[in-house]
Amino acid sequence: MTKLQGIRACVFDAYGTLFDVHAPMRKLAPEIGEKAEEISQLWRQKQLEYTWLRSLMGVHADFWHVTGDALDYALARHGIEEPGLKDEIMALYLKLDAYPEVAEALEAVKAKGKLTAILSNGSPSMLEAAVRHAGLEKHFNFVLSVEDVGIYKPSRRVYRHAMQKLQIHEAGAVCFVSANTWDAQGAAQFGFQSVRVDRFGLIDDRIPGRPAATIGDLSGLVGLL
Repeated sequence: MTKLQGIRACVFDAYGTLFDVHAPMRKLAPEIGEKAEEISQLWRQKQLEYTWLRSLMGVHADFWHVTGDALDYALARHGIEEPGLKDEIMALYLKLDAYPEVAEALEAVKAKGKLTAILSNGSPSMLEAAVRHAGLEKHFNFVLSVEDVGIYKPSRRVYRHAMQKLQIHEAGAVCFVSANTWDAQGAAQFGFQSVRVDRFGLIDDRIPGRPAATIGDLSGLVGLL
């Protein structure tokens, strides 16, 4: 495996990369029924679509708002109107499970002397809750939200914001890690050395930007550094 050269910092996407966005629906599957997985997939799809659409429309709302709107759509699309269910699901979104290898992988990256950061669409309060719930506070030098910029990834403004906060002036000195194809590719197009985590058996999208490497999960990251 070809190693990445000149890396000073590893910057991680949060949702789908560090944290399992489908955990809430799995936990409530006995209550929701056989369509829980399908609803979860639609919720995630609409969550992402709404970030891109709002960015294009110039009508920003934070990720908590967008996540709620997307959940409203997914539940309505499946005809689910159970009182209190949305609130229960949203509460679980603040306590997402981290993937099993995440803590150990982050510790290994830190041991290599690299700066570590999250760069996420999530609002600051959402990220704080998720990181605290997963016990990952000590593993990050920075937890960065697009709310500081007012537009969602893959806007170049978001990736540039990370460079400014890290005080890194060469984009190629940043290893950006994401399980979202569009995010990994957007970061690569910006100039980061991007690593895609293939958690979902996806292929690269037909958009500009190609990851420098693809790994099965985060345990493969330290071998690239």
